[in-house]
Amino acid sequence: MILLSGGTGTPKLLRGLKEHIMPKDLSVVANTAEDLWVSGNYVSPDVDSVLYTLCDRIDEKRWWGIKGDKSVTHDFLTMMGIKETLAVGDLDRAVHIFRSELLRQGTKLSHATEALAAALGVEQKVVPMTDDIVSTVIATPVGAMHFQEFWVGRGGKPEVESLVFVGLKEALPSQGFLDLLDKEETVVIGPSNPVTSIGPILALEGVRERLRDKKVVAVSPFIGDMPVSGPAARFMQAVGAPASDEGVRSLLGKVDLFVVDNKSSYKGDCVRMSTLMRTKRESLRVAGKLLELIEGC
Repeated sequence: MILLSGGTGTPKLLRGLKEHIMPKDLSVVANTAEDLWVSGNYVSPDVDSVLYTLCDRIDEKRWWGIKGDKSVTHDFLTMMGIKETLAVGDLDRAVHIFRSELLRQGTKLSHATEALAAALGVEQKVVPMTDDIVSTVIATPVGAMHFQEFWVGRGGKPEVESLVFVGLKEALPSQGFLDLLDKEETVVIGPSNPVTSIGPILALEGVRERLRDKKVVAVSPFIGDMPVSGPAARFMQAVGAPASDEGVRSLLGKVDLFVVDNKSSYKGDCVRMSTLMRTKRESLRVAGKLLELIEGC
């Protein structure tokens, strides 16, 4: 099974799936369109959230970063007048340093991710969607800015006029992603932002075509008429899609099994179930039910 993941939403599902599926049978392709350099280190937020979830280190209150992490370095940098786009924790920063040292030596992001997974004791295969640089840029009335500057630096407050994925047209799927598409028959699209988390993965050259022969299962990130968290609704409206399960379905393209929450007003072909995952117990329940649905379709 391949799980397509962004941050926050899909790692909650991954928390349950990893308990139901043997590591060799679960692979994750993570979005990299929100990556950036912070204080000389390469940060790959969605890749890291996946890795931290799989090694049981994720901060489950925020769904990013490492639980129990401190921000001594960040706070000291701030005191010295250095503004960081992200409030990077100390342990989290060590992971970024590990990755960045490999990248500076000419190692591809895929191989750096593989090395990180091994160092963290992650047995599942985790691959970045691409080894090329892709950046999500948000156009606002106060200027264009990187996704992280918009969402973290400015708290998501500016009005969203449009979105551009710089470098996406030229980017190619990572070889690890292509190998998984050759091998696996089932692709699960996790409940992450359909515009900025899942959208870039699906937009990579040849990916949608390869999904035509796969069993594609998608879990909506909406509960009722609202996304669980994040700016998904605003981004969907910015690209001309309704902020609803209808909009999610239209953005994803080919889907064989569309899973929505019981509270959804979606009128199309779907399976309804409770998809809220506030606790590990709920993640286990949703993951177990999802696997039953996949086996039956």
